Amino acid sequence: MTDDSTFDDAALDETAIIARDLIRFDTTNYGEGRSNGETDAAEYVEARLAALGLKPQLFDSDPGRTSVVARVPGRNADKPALVVHGHLDVVPADPRNWSVDPFGGVIADGLLWGRGAVDMKNMDAMILTAVGDILNAGEQPERDLVVAFFADEEDGGRRGSHHLVDNHPELFAGATEAISEVGGYSIDLAGRRAYLLQTGEKSLVWIKLIARGRAAHGSRLIRDNAITRLAEAVVAIGRTDWPIQLTATTTRLVDELGRLLDVDPERVGPDEVVLRTGTAAGFILATLRATTNPTLLEAGYKHNVIPDTAEALVDIRTLPGDEDRVLAEVQRLIGDDVEVQIMHRDIGLEAEFGGELIDAITGTLERHDPGAPVLPYLLSGGTDNKALSKLGITGYGFAPLRLPKDMDFPGMFHGVDERVPLDALVFGRAVLRDLLSSY
Repeated sequence: MTDDSTFDDAALDETAIIARDLIRFDTTNYGEGRSNGETDAAEYVEARLAALGLKPQLFDSDPGRTSVVARVPGRNADKPALVVHGHLDVVPADPRNWSVDPFGGVIADGLLWGRGAVDMKNMDAMILTAVGDILNAGEQPERDLVVAFFADEEDGGRRGSHHLVDNHPELFAGATEAISEVGGYSIDLAGRRAYLLQTGEKSLVWIKLIARGRAAHGSRLIRDNAITRLAEAVVAIGRTDWPIQLTATTTRLVDELGRLLDVDPERVGPDEVVLRTGTAAGFILATLRATTNPTLLEAGYKHNVIPDTAEALVDIRTLPGDEDRVLAEVQRLIGDDVEVQIMHRDIGLEAEFGGELIDAITGTLERHDPGAPVLPYLLSGGTDNKALSKLGITGYGFAPLRLPKDMDFPGMFHGVDERVPLDALVFGRAVLRDLLSSY
């Protein structure tokens, strides 16, 4: 690895500088209200927006949990406003597992490294520079833009986007559509570049399993062991292979992939078609079915004491509208002896792959990367578009990045050694500027 972090900022695109600066704010969100906070990063963004002549507003849901929003007046007040949003928090990163300091904003080998490089301080920076390019040229976007940088997205947005939507809906007045993460990035299809545009996302259900038993000395014969009961439930859930269920979005995606890869989905099946997309399958496979992943275990307090309670967290993602059925099946799998508590629940989304915004996005990508097809896909995770949907705002994932064909982009999300190519940031800035200027 060649460390280029000592290079003069004059050698870097402004997008890389801003993304690097944002990475250096440790905005780790540990979940369940525990966080290092986003205030410092929000104040940095506020200063950047103010320098463009805008009037950003800061909003705290709790001390240290800060979001920032500004409205950019457009040329055509008759058109509905567009929300362009990102989030400022990141998931934890253990520096012992990384090649670099995850909060160092290291630039090496033509890449920007650090927690948030792809999720999603890269897009935060691209929003700031794209809007800046328009305003600094003495121009306006085609329509009003509501640029928002939310807190707490990594914990379901309860202290960020949901807080603003519930308490300050006037911020989004007149908006009907939104763009944010996780879409607009390129994938390699047997040597041909294509782009995935996120037109939907799965539902989110975070549950806690609670098993209870009899506390006792660790040397006794105890068949009513809470940890054993919990372990059996966790295995039952974690080993379940949920059946394929295609939606309108995934049906179209599989069909388009089959056409581009010259393979018949009816003959080989959706899973096999998706596996032929290489690293892109890391996201797409999980969109073909529900997933139930145990993510945390907590039990006991001493080697020779059998505890009376054991708990586990499970991250459930269902297809839109399928939450109740999957929850009922989870309860059936684990039996009535283990309690299920719903910690957080949010809806799934699915929009048509069509309309003026989709046409504008595909047209913009065609201008910047001619001949590359654009495909709809359903995100296996979730975004702040869930909160905005409560105001009738249709959200899409469009954070445009042209990536090397061998880059495992899905593996960067919440992964080790998260990084993004510097030239991909330059590409994204230009594409966003073009889109916001013309749509």
